Amino acid sequence: QVTLVESGGGLVQAGESLRLSCAASGRTFSSTYAMGWFRQAPGKEREFVAGIDWSGGYTYYGDSVAGRFTISRDNAKNTVYLQMNSLKPEDTAVYYCAARSGAGVRRVRSDYDYWGQGTQVTISS
Repeated sequence: QVTLVESGGGLVQAGESLRLSCAASGRTFSSTYAMGWFRQAPGKEREFVAGIDWSGGYTYYGDSVAGRFTISRDNAKNTVYLQMNSLKPEDTAVYYCAARSGAGVRRVRSDYDYWGQGTQVTISS
C-alpha cells in the first residue's frame, strides 16, 4: 500500500506564491513511480495540473498553469513538490497528489493508482 500526504496549502492573495509538498510512504512505493498533481474546485471536475516522471527529467503541465507552476521531486525523500507562483483566484481548489506505478507521466485521472487526501488552496482577490 502507498500513502500520500499533502501539505503546504493555505490562504494567500492573488499574485503571491505557495509551495505544496507530497510525502510518499509505504512498503510498495518506489521512486520509479511517476507522480502528479490534480485539483478540484467546487462544482467542477478534478483536473490535471502537473506531472513528473520517475527521474524528474520530464514534466508536463495543464494549460491553465503552464509558466506559473513548477513540479519537482526529491527521490531521496520520496517527496514531490508543486511551486505555485502568480496565483490567481481561479486557482482556488483542493489540490491532490497522485502516484502511478509506472515511470511515465500521464494526465488522465484514471491512470493514477494512489491518491492523497488533498490540501485546500484559497486565493483571495
